[in-house]
Amino acid sequence: MNYTTQMDAARKGIVTDQMKIVAEKEHIPVKQLMAWMAEGKAIIPCNKRHTALSPSGIGSMLTTKINVNLGTSRDMTDLDMEFAKVQSAVDMGAEAIMDLSSYGDTQKFRRHLTRNCSAMIGTVPIYDAVVYYHKPLKEITSQEWLDIARMHAEDGVDFLTIHCGINKETAHKFKRNKRLTNIVSRGGSIIFAWMEMTGKENPFYEHFDELLDICREYDVSLSLGDACRPGSLADGTDACQIEELIALGELAKRAWKKDVQVMIEGPGHMPLNQVAANMEIQKTLCHGAPFYVLGPIVTDVAPGYDHITSAIGGALAAANGAAFLCYVTPAEHLRLPSLDDVKEGIVAARIAAHSADIAKGLPGAMDWDNAMSTARKQLDWDKMFELAIDPEKARAYRESSEPEKEDTCSMCGNFCAVKNMNRILEGEIVSIFDE
Repeated sequence: MNYTTQMDAARKGIVTDQMKIVAEKEHIPVKQLMAWMAEGKAIIPCNKRHTALSPSGIGSMLTTKINVNLGTSRDMTDLDMEFAKVQSAVDMGAEAIMDLSSYGDTQKFRRHLTRNCSAMIGTVPIYDAVVYYHKPLKEITSQEWLDIARMHAEDGVDFLTIHCGINKETAHKFKRNKRLTNIVSRGGSIIFAWMEMTGKENPFYEHFDELLDICREYDVSLSLGDACRPGSLADGTDACQIEELIALGELAKRAWKKDVQVMIEGPGHMPLNQVAANMEIQKTLCHGAPFYVLGPIVTDVAPGYDHITSAIGGALAAANGAAFLCYVTPAEHLRLPSLDDVKEGIVAARIAAHSADIAKGLPGAMDWDNAMSTARKQLDWDKMFELAIDPEKARAYRESSEPEKEDTCSMCGNFCAVKNMNRILEGEIVSIFDE
């Protein structure tokens, strides 16, 4: 092998198997994909040890991808349930699984994923360090934080979320500019607390070059984490968030010098009118690196429905340049999501992603919609179910209220505009009440 990472290969003009697969999926020339990858504007997260992977590309000029968060917690440690969620997510078209496990045998679950799952696998090593070392947070050393990142890379993880933008300077900015909801990032809060208790610099920031060496060795992509993402509309686009984004942009350039692939994580909660502006700010401060957003959630008052609030924000974000949407389930802010919650979250995120791809004018993006419209025109119910983003739900709705006539639905019956237009344009007589 004459290259270290996918970015290194792209810069050397080497076409990898992963590039061929992604270019075919995206219906673009592989040379165009390589050009974007060489610049850092597109990435293919693919750890050399993740042999089950079906690679996907992430970049604003590619189809919008979605990520599914799952994993165990102290209150919910059912690995079989988490495995079921993974399979459901892959079956429903999720391109990435992010294991956020914070309790139990986390390595067993992680290794199972990288041995068997075709989706990209991401993790947050900060969570696992607390589980792995079994000691007070302030006693974890800088080297131990880095060792956990290496362990995850060795286990085959494709991308690591590393909260390295919250350095001492960012922390000072946070403390000087009070927020309504402080730091809501779980990893960000852990690192901030560790820094406050030890008085030391964020080890991932201080030893960033060592982290890059780990990523380069295994071809792990860095997902530069947004420790200061806003957790409420009131904190959207504040000084703390922008300060961290500046730091992440600087770190991205350092990663590219070592041929390490990078994406940038972003908000979070913010008003709808700030979403497009945030995408433009990120493109500028982070030099076109792919943007990975959580939602964004565009109102704070919808617990139980945050898959909808995030889909609204996600569609707008992706249409304006976000490349990767982290799904949000109805259980957000409330509990660990169930299997049904995961499904609802995935559907909402896929709707947002596909809507954005249409808005971006990606070649072939509307083909799916045109096929559905044709099936509707022809009143071909089986074809409609086949094309539906959630065939099971669509079929169940129809079967729950069967119409008198098969070529109508129970809402319109003989008043069906589609049926009547088809007939009148074919020269037939339409007599609604006599049929």
